[in-house]
Amino acid sequence: MSKTTEENEVKIAVASPAKTRAHLRDKGFKISSRRIYEQNIVLDLPGGTVRNSGRLLRVRTVGKKVICTYKGVEIPGPHKRREEREFEASDLTACLALFAGLGYTPSWRYEKYRTEFQREGEPGILMLDETPIGTFLELEGPARWLDLTAKDLGFSKNDYIFLSYARLHAQWCAEDEKPMSDMVFEAKAN
Repeated sequence: MSKTTEENEVKIAVASPAKTRAHLRDKGFKISSRRIYEQNIVLDLPGGTVRNSGRLLRVRTVGKKVICTYKGVEIPGPHKRREEREFEASDLTACLALFAGLGYTPSWRYEKYRTEFQREGEPGILMLDETPIGTFLELEGPARWLDLTAKDLGFSKNDYIFLSYARLHAQWCAEDEKPMSDMVFEAKAN
């Protein structure tokens, strides 16, 4: 089944996953999808054609699901908006092989743990993303809902982040004077 939408979102940096979960519960949000590990593989053509055009082609694994996503060029406005098309594939290896046959190969990889929250009767969704570079609350839904919900949670428009995880990671690497690499959790020694 494929899904086509216009994604409308903002990210907000938060300090503590535990405190954020408690705050969301206090504000009436309930977990709609439990915390789960995600691996994201960004695909591109040689020379970064897709990235350089402001678009994204990604294959994401969430548990046993394989989700292919295309994101279009950003639409100007007060929030991050862009066309989004998604569909599920049955096999990660076969999916990546199909895209490789068309010239699209992995260009960057990032990981996160995501928990999704919703408040009954509301049109939007909150995602708590724990990443190797920090924790972010991502609000996705109608523009008015984004602003009202952010305000209800104690945030202002000045807290909004419109950058992708790739750009946030690039900034993080530059600030720490590290070479750009995949945004993955460090392997723990046994």
